[in-house]
Amino acid sequence: MLGDTQMLIDRPAAAQSARQPAVKCILLHVQDDTSLEERFETALSLARASSGHLRCLHVTPIEAYVAFDTFGGIFVMDDVIDALGDAEKQLRARVEEKLRGEDVTWDYVEITGNVVAQILKHASLADIVITGREPHRTDFAGPAIGILGDLLQRSRTPLLIPSSKGSPFDPTGPALIAWDGSSEAADAVRSSLKLLQGASEVRVLRVDQERSEAFPGTQLLEYLSRHGIHAELTVNTNSSGGGDDYVAGCIMSQAQRMGAYLVMGGYSHTRIGEFLFGGVTRTVLQDCQVPLVIAH
Repeated sequence: MLGDTQMLIDRPAAAQSARQPAVKCILLHVQDDTSLEERFETALSLARASSGHLRCLHVTPIEAYVAFDTFGGIFVMDDVIDALGDAEKQLRARVEEKLRGEDVTWDYVEITGNVVAQILKHASLADIVITGREPHRTDFAGPAIGILGDLLQRSRTPLLIPSSKGSPFDPTGPALIAWDGSSEAADAVRSSLKLLQGASEVRVLRVDQERSEAFPGTQLLEYLSRHGIHAELTVNTNSSGGGDDYVAGCIMSQAQRMGAYLVMGGYSHTRIGEFLFGGVTRTVLQDCQVPLVIAH
């Protein structure tokens, strides 16, 4: 059986739906993959809604330029350099052509280096990072979940991952906060306040696993209210004793029913534990059908 309870806090005097997100510095990770269009449209929607500046960052992995011979030597391949240079020019021309017709301020940065390190460097003065689930040229870029895991573990800026199968991201639409009382969940909420302030509706969902909370759900509602965000708390009673897959399923189903983007903390367990034994973070990163805002 699944039991639901709700708790409401009085709405602040100013109508929340009349406000806009306060996200002013948006970092878009640009790479030529199948989710580029979703990321691009998400970035534009957020920049328009918040009157923010969009920085497009394209990182060419340093590994793309080198090869190893059978004796352990390293050499640079001239034909690869030419091919990568042409591909980068075409990608930049495509993105800039689209941006010139948009009513947002933007710039485009190209750099060669370690993908994760460069995104983290540029994210240090960004309000949010928009990235995807899959890398380009996986032969040297590494597995998508690996890259996302590195970003999530090391970044102090929340990641926004658009859905490739669900509805487009609406910065002023409803938001669902997945709450488990952990410091990671609290960090995700705090780092996403600028975005949440523009949401038309905010709900907090806790799937009760009979664990102690460092920060109770009612305290979260008070915290949000002090920042001008009205929220409702729903507690789903996990009487069946379901594990992480059950919890992840409840969270994603609720977000889909609301038509909301999802805010959650990532890796409340160690990352190696999540990798070996599964976990809510890993399941959501792989299967989430709604836009996801996640922070560690």
